[in-house]
Amino acid sequence: MKRIWALLYGVVCYLVFLASFLYAVWFVWTLDVPQPAAPWPRNFLINTGLLALFAAQHSVMARQWFKRLWTRLVPPPVERSTYVLLASVALLLLCWTWQAMPSEIWSVQNPAGRLVLHGLFAAGWLIVLASTFLIDHFDLFGLKQVWMYWRGQVYPPPTFQTPGIYKWVRHPIYLGFIIAFWSTPQMSFGHLYFAAMCTAYIFVAIQLEERDLVTFHGEAYRVYRSGVSMLTPWPKGKK
Repeated sequence: MKRIWALLYGVVCYLVFLASFLYAVWFVWTLDVPQPAAPWPRNFLINTGLLALFAAQHSVMARQWFKRLWTRLVPPPVERSTYVLLASVALLLLCWTWQAMPSEIWSVQNPAGRLVLHGLFAAGWLIVLASTFLIDHFDLFGLKQVWMYWRGQVYPPPTFQTPGIYKWVRHPIYLGFIIAFWSTPQMSFGHLYFAAMCTAYIFVAIQLEERDLVTFHGEAYRVYRSGVSMLTPWPKGKK
């Protein structure tokens, strides 16, 4: 029964992730929809708090020292699913309670320019999703762990691989987010603040994540890092 409940829990957590992902796409798409004037200082503080909560949840819970403590309370087979669930809830909370800051920063009126920006927006999200499948989507979001537990199999730790776009960019998921966040023909102050803060957090998150990757994969990752760019799709030292 424990295995069945773990599998059901993992599936529910994954469905919550899917809902939060789709909601996030819609949230970013509609950030610049015209809205009435709002109390700017209050909204700025609320949004800052939401971003800080989201960043803290992602950064702290992803660290190995926290996982070692966390798995004393949460069984290892559902640890990843629990992380995914809490991350998804934090994202849903951010998107649902985000406060409007509608002052216009720029507006692209040229039809071709708008079409290009909308295309980049879609491409950014597709890069995010495709990149997760390249490195094992179901492992990343906890389904593989609960599935193997249900089948009574030992979960093998992920191996170091560089499939597809990972041969040219070390962090294509983050690259996709940056493209999606900034590709808009209508940029409000709220959208600009969201995109800028998320981009800043991404650079911090990369440093933390790469420390863990070096710990896991050692020299193999150091060699990879020395030869592949962090976010730009060309090898280091080449133009």
